[in-house]
Amino acid sequence: MTARVSGAGPAPASPASASPPPRRRRRSGRPVWEGPSSAPGTVAGAVVLALLVAAVLVPLWAVLVTSLASRGTIDEAGGMVMVPREIDPSAYITIFSGGDVTRAVWISTMVTVLGTTVSLVLTVLAAYGLSRPGSVAHRSLLFYFLLTFLIFPGLVPSYLVVTGLGLKDSIWSLILPSAISVFNLVVIRAFFMNVPAELLDSARIDGAGELRILTRIVLPLSRAVIAVVGLFYAVGYWNVYFNAVLYIDSNDKFPIQRVLQSYILAGQSPNVSGTAVNLPGVTAYPPTLAVKMAVVVVTVVPAVIIYPFVQRHFTKGVITGAVKG
Repeated sequence: MTARVSGAGPAPASPASASPPPRRRRRSGRPVWEGPSSAPGTVAGAVVLALLVAAVLVPLWAVLVTSLASRGTIDEAGGMVMVPREIDPSAYITIFSGGDVTRAVWISTMVTVLGTTVSLVLTVLAAYGLSRPGSVAHRSLLFYFLLTFLIFPGLVPSYLVVTGLGLKDSIWSLILPSAISVFNLVVIRAFFMNVPAELLDSARIDGAGELRILTRIVLPLSRAVIAVVGLFYAVGYWNVYFNAVLYIDSNDKFPIQRVLQSYILAGQSPNVSGTAVNLPGVTAYPPTLAVKMAVVVVTVVPAVIIYPFVQRHFTKGVITGAVKG
């Protein structure tokens, strides 16, 4: 045996024990927009977001401040007011003291509540039937609904149908022609299809009917999508304008958007009762521009109030139902 010489250097490493060369890092499979952004990109995104927020909030701020401005402030600004100097609520007192605006708010509220209820009932029933694979004419009815995405009957046939059914100059002409939105129907159907079939089968074994299954099992699990779709319907009915122009002839049945069009675009003076406001510190006769902006605020406020209560349901309600379906 050959003795190892003392003081000699370490034995050379064998090829098997040598460390492998560093491997090249694989590129991430995530899209570019999901990766970490650079500092200039973050600053640019913040600037764009700030500009978008300003583009939304500045006009709303101008409308709100102008509706609460006095005649002298509006005359000094030469139109829309951006900087509030004094608060004069006479425009709101005027429009809510009776007349066209008060009546139009009541009509719009009634159309919104009644229309949203009718639309949700019809949409939920249709979506539940189309979400069950064994339902009668399931595929044919689904194809019929989806066909409306591509083929629209047109304005003249719709008008002839509404007038032929005797709905002309009735609030039902603002509700029934748009009672079911196919987009909302598809979203709710997709959400219903995600309900576990085993849960529904166990309810049928216990003797529950389809209506009981829908009301006791499916609807409680679908509160998010029902809330979001209900908001869509409510905003649509509150902002109804085109159908009011086509089908409503009587001034006492105009919704708020139709009255707003008369005030803003047609240049008509507000028709209110008790225009003179006799309160301390309040202008007796508010300026016309302030009254118009007050009507705009009244049309926007309901959606602004309702939206925060439904916002938390948007991701779970719409995105989950649409993507998974």
